[in-house]
This record gives sequence, structure tokens and C-alpha cells, in this order.
Amino acid sequence: MEVETLKRLAVMGAHRSQISLSSSLLASWLGTSPQTAARRLSLLEERGYLVRKVTSSGQRVKITEKGWRRLQVEYQEYRRIFEGESMAVVRGKVTAGLGEGQYYISREGYRAQFLQSLGFVPFPGTLNIKLDEPFIPMAWQAIKIGGFQDEGRTFGDCSCYKIRVNGIEAAIVRPERSSYPANLVEVIAPVSLREALGLANGDEVEATLE
Repeated sequence: MEVETLKRLAVMGAHRSQISLSSSLLASWLGTSPQTAARRLSLLEERGYLVRKVTSSGQRVKITEKGWRRLQVEYQEYRRIFEGESMAVVRGKVTAGLGEGQYYISREGYRAQFLQSLGFVPFPGTLNIKLDEPFIPMAWQAIKIGGFQDEGRTFGDCSCYKIRVNGIEAAIVRPERSSYPANLVEVIAPVSLREALGLANGDEVEATLE
């Protein structure tokens, strides 16, 4: 029910700015009791999907970035249903990155898992792509790469998503604790994609999710 409630709040403009809201008003939109509507708001707040500010005249709510991403996931799922497999294509431009993915592929604890889970050992470098739209994959597409400890340090989990770039097998790698925005991804492959495809910063590139 969280998506339904978020959707109603977005229709009311809560994804753009704070809106004044009462539990009874939300209840009328959702077709529930005010008590149920209040519980749903509390749950969304607990999960970080919205922020609330109680005022003397009621409350004001706004959908957070996390809540907006949750709605985008729902949107992408419906696009896949109605528009078919073509939605598995992501497009963007080659750009410089922060090097998070390159850091991951340099650790032997990760490289062994990449070979086992992806079928290749990554080239020691990543291709950074700034996408036209945020990268919001389906949960079932994620290939989990486990964290580990090495020399007293803890290395966290990351997720990989298999893709092909101009027919070359590759994968988007995303650390669980990433500072990257949703429209910036790092791609690993068994070869240097920049060299193999003659890519430079600013070049357009297309990848197909598998």
C-alpha cells in the first residue's frame, strides 16, 4: 500500500514541495479510515519516504528523494509491462567518474566474485556513463557481490547488473553505500570499453540490460 499512498501524495504535489495535509483528506483519497491513513503516513515516514512537520493547523508533508525513487521504480515497471523489452535499454554519455567502481575491481576479494558471478575478470578500469534517465533497476536483476574483511579493513557489499555495450559483455557495478546519483553509473568489462569502442568523454553510448 506504500506506493499507492506515495502516488496519491505525488498527485497532490508533495514531490515538488511541502503540502498541507490532514489524515481525513488523505483517507478520502485512499478510500480508508483516517486512522488507517495516519498509520500509512507514519510508516512512510519511518521508511524515509517522506518528511512531516506538525503545525498548529495540522501537518505538512513532502516526499523525499528516497520516496521519489520508489515511485520511479513503479513507473519503470509499468513501462516494461506496456512498452515491452525495449525498456531494457539505457542511454547516456561517457563522462569522468569518482572511481568507486575501479576501487572495487582492484580488490581480490571482489575480483574472485566477479569471475564467479559475471563470468569474467574486469579490466582494471571502469567506463562512467551519465544516463539520460536515472538508473532504477528491478531488484531481481541485481547480482549481489558480498563484502569481506582484509588486513583489518571491512569492504562493503555491491550489486552488479549484467549489460552489453555494443555487443560486449559488461556489468554496471554499484556499491551499496554509493555517493553516485541515480543517473551516473560505472561499467566494468573484461576489456577497456574506451579502447575497444573508441570512446571519449561526451560520446553517446547505449547499453542493453540482460
